[in-house]
Amino acid sequence: MGRRGKRWGIRSAAAGTAALLLVGCGSGSGAGNGSGGGKAGGDSHAKALGKAEVTSVMPDAKAVPGWRSVLEPSALPRNPEVPPPVCLTKSKKKHAATCDRITFWGVSGYARTSDAASLNFWALAYKDEKTADAAYDALAEYYGGDRVGVGAVPVPIGEPGQDRTANRAEVGSMGGPGTITQIRVGTTVLGFGTGSQGRKALPDEQVEALAAMFAERAQQAQDGDKPSATLTGR
Repeated sequence: MGRRGKRWGIRSAAAGTAALLLVGCGSGSGAGNGSGGGKAGGDSHAKALGKAEVTSVMPDAKAVPGWRSVLEPSALPRNPEVPPPVCLTKSKKKHAATCDRITFWGVSGYARTSDAASLNFWALAYKDEKTADAAYDALAEYYGGDRVGVGAVPVPIGEPGQDRTANRAEVGSMGGPGTITQIRVGTTVLGFGTGSQGRKALPDEQVEALAAMFAERAQQAQDGDKPSATLTGR
């Protein structure tokens, strides 16, 4: 998953949603540690986010032009009986340290007709940066490598957040190329999955742009600003 390096400097509900969230997120049985980056140090603003702030972090339709909304941005408090369907780890101990310590979690989802693609975002919020850092490591271990699909390879996404990893497989859960990207920004762990029924994967530059936009929105919220980052930069 990489090592600590330079700081990233950009400033700028329940079970019924599980199937939608995981469309395009892969179904491979492996769990390697492929990475599109690593740790990048951390003296960023990192306050804990409330429910409304987590909702605001989730990309809305204005943030991803060209995509059709299929799941509006929303957030829920942690429910011990129904943990977020995207919070998966390789052991019960790691699950307790990761999924049981979420304060709020958010989702939003999109589809695109032109290439039969899906785009699903999720965010897990924690009380502090240390807890989020441990959660990121556990989640990246689970989702890394072949979890997105057999033969997955790392996708370069620049240096968003303090930690990041992205992997793509030629055959994901939708039958076509799919990617899973995870990023830690301060007290949040962000993720998004893309999938397609077509033959072409979402290009690297588009995955990188999505990662930068999502990470910036999380940083804006932790800076006390209203998230405004979009794929168009406006």
